[in-house]
Amino acid sequence: MKKVVVISTSLRPGSNSNALAERFAEGAKAAGHEVEFISLRGKEIKFCIGCLSCQKTGECVFKDDVPAIMDKVLNANVICWTTPIYYYEMSGQMKTLIDRMNAMYPKDYKFRDIYLLTTAAEDEEHTPKRAESGLQGWIDCYEKATLKSHLFCGGVNDPREISGNTKLEEAYELGKSV
Repeated sequence: MKKVVVISTSLRPGSNSNALAERFAEGAKAAGHEVEFISLRGKEIKFCIGCLSCQKTGECVFKDDVPAIMDKVLNANVICWTTPIYYYEMSGQMKTLIDRMNAMYPKDYKFRDIYLLTTAAEDEEHTPKRAESGLQGWIDCYEKATLKSHLFCGGVNDPREISGNTKLEEAYELGKSV
C-alpha cells in the first residue's frame, strides 16, 4: 500500500481538473492505496517573498496552510498534481504552492512517482506543455522523483463540462495503476 496525495489546485466550483483529480483518487483507493485529497480551494497560501529563511530554518516565515500540505507531500509515496491550464500554463495557485514548498528542498522526502492531470478549453497537443515543463522544474529538484504520467483533457471550459468525458475513466485507471 502506498500513500498517495492528490492536490487539486483549481479554486472554481465544478472544476473540470478537480473532477479528474477525484477520479484519480477513486482509482488509487480502489487499488488499495491510502489516499489524501487536498483541494486548495479555501486554503490560505501566501506568496513566497524569496527571503530564503526556509533554507536556514526548514520553515517558512509565513504561518498559513502550506506547512500542513508540505508535511503530507513529504510523507507521501505518490503525488498527483491537478491544474486547469490558464494561458498555456499551470494555475497561479499551483505555482504559488510550489514556490512556498521551497522549505522542503533540504529535507528528506518519500515521494518518487509524480502524476499530472490537466484540463483546458484549448485542445491542441501543445496546450499543456508549459504546465508540464513547470512541474518538471520542481521535480528536477528531487532527484529520486520522476514524472510517471501526464493526462490532459482539452476542450473543456465551463464548470462540469468534463462530465461524461472518457478522460475521467482514464484518470480512474491511472489512479488504479499507481
